[in-house]
Amino acid sequence: MAKKSLKDHMHEIIFEAETPAGRLFDIVLLWAIIISVLAVILESVSELRINFSYAFFVIEWTFTALFTVEYVLRIISVRKPLGYIFSFYGLVDLLSLIPSYIGIFFAGTNSLRVIRAIRLLRIFRIFKLARYLGATSNLKNALYASRAKIIVFACSVLAIALIMGTILYLIEGEENGFTSIPKSMYWSIVTMTTVGYGDIAPKTTLGQMLASIVMILGYAIIAVPTGIVSVELANAKGQANSISCPACSAEGHESNAVYCKFCGEKL
Repeated sequence: MAKKSLKDHMHEIIFEAETPAGRLFDIVLLWAIIISVLAVILESVSELRINFSYAFFVIEWTFTALFTVEYVLRIISVRKPLGYIFSFYGLVDLLSLIPSYIGIFFAGTNSLRVIRAIRLLRIFRIFKLARYLGATSNLKNALYASRAKIIVFACSVLAIALIMGTILYLIEGEENGFTSIPKSMYWSIVTMTTVGYGDIAPKTTLGQMLASIVMILGYAIIAVPTGIVSVELANAKGQANSISCPACSAEGHESNAVYCKFCGEKL
């Protein structure tokens, strides 16, 4: 019974942020993630890597040890370890550890480039930040709820890009850089998104008139997905809280929920 109480207490600290201990745990890990990612970024600068190689080594293995302990404690504190291990955040946690340990097994100058490429995967620790941001759950739910509208919107944009690109291909032709419909679609997408690289541009008067329409249309198109997600965010606000399932560690349950909507365990 004491072992179970200790396990539940550990889960409350690691997965919840309602208690002072839980908040402190989250704050420490937040700073650890930020500093470790910053170290990866700075280590990519050759001058800093050469002059502070030992410092980077100490920082990396300090945080690797910390994240390893965190990962093990998370597995221990849930009732269904496999549920956590194969969850999104479980895989992110594992991915943030693997590069450092893989580097141990590579030796010799020929493998330095491989080690560097693998170690750069440590940058994925930035995804660990999402776990500690309170708005992440609402944003995820809003994006999921608006997925059908976003898909329809994306298909509509592609259809417009195809139509406009085809028309410009017919008007301008290969002599003006519109060598194919895919190339013309590229111009249409770049123009609608207001990027405007300028590597391809219509030369004829009719083509320029159509380009002006596409540019104006682009401003209207940009506002649509923002409005879709904003509506869903407003609907999702306050619907879910930070209750974490002690079995699978899933979050986003209703405030009056008794059982986990993902694994069925009692909350």
